Parts: sequence; structure tokens; C-alpha cells
Amino acid sequence: MYSITRRIPYKTLARPLFFAHSRNLCSASATTQKLERIADELLDLTKLERHDYSILFRLKLGLNNAVSGLASADSASTGSGSASTEAKAAEKTAFDIKLEKFDAAAKIKIIKEVRTFTDLGLKEAKDLVEKAPVVLKKGVTKEEGNPIVEKLKELGATVVLE
Repeated sequence: MYSITRRIPYKTLARPLFFAHSRNLCSASATTQKLERIADELLDLTKLERHDYSILFRLKLGLNNAVSGLASADSASTGSGSASTEAKAAEKTAFDIKLEKFDAAAKIKIIKEVRTFTDLGLKEAKDLVEKAPVVLKKGVTKEEGNPIVEKLKELGATVVLE
């Protein structure tokens, strides 16, 4: 019995259970077939596509407050629509700290400061600083990022909060 269930994909096992309950929702078979087709398509999406779909669906429902935090974290995906672009432009809550260049004399002090606000070791922090221009930390709030930027500027680095 174990070998039989192991060969059957999880999606195949999950679909009959899900649709056994959905048959009681409406009486029209055309509507039921449409819902089954939509559910099948949603189950076939990748994890990234499901994430993009959930954001788009919330935007279309008018749940912009729930999406604003997710939209800034969704910078890796492309083509999620003009509505998500408008949401990002309206209020940006997550910023990136970018090191553009630094004074060579202050390199050691900058590496030590980078280690204080990241969980990097000495070698990783040194490699990161030497790659300038580079993003040092992603997704920080403005209140959290401003002291870091000011401290790095004091040390002789050119830092931008994007």
C-alpha cells in the first residue's frame, strides 16, 4: 500500500478531496466545471506565481492596506501590474542601505561598522565593502536606516538610503 501511494503525486490525491466538498456549493455543472478548471490552474502555479497572484487578487479586491507591506517585499518579481507600481510609489516603507564608495583610509572602520548592523564575519564584511557600490542591508525602515547611514557618513563613506 505504501508503494502505491508513493507513486501517486500529491496533487492527484488532494484534488478529489477538495472537490468533493465543492460540489455542494452550486447546482450548475458548467459553473462547477469552471471552478474546477480555475482550481486546477491555481494548483499548477509555481510558488512565485502563487505569490504574485495573491498580491494581484488582493489589489483587485481593494485590499490595498494588506498589500502595501507585501508589495515592497515583492521587488524580485516583474510584471505584477501597474496597480502594484502605484502602491509602491504611494508609500515606501522598506529601504535599502547602499554603499557607493568609501575613503580608503577609513576602510577598517567601515568594515567594523558594517559588522555591527549585519551578522557577517570579518571576511564577509570585508568582501562586501570592497565590492562597492553594493547594497549593505535590504528592507530596513527609515527610522532604522538613518542612524546607520549617518554613522557610515561620519566614517568617510558615501552611503545612500534607497
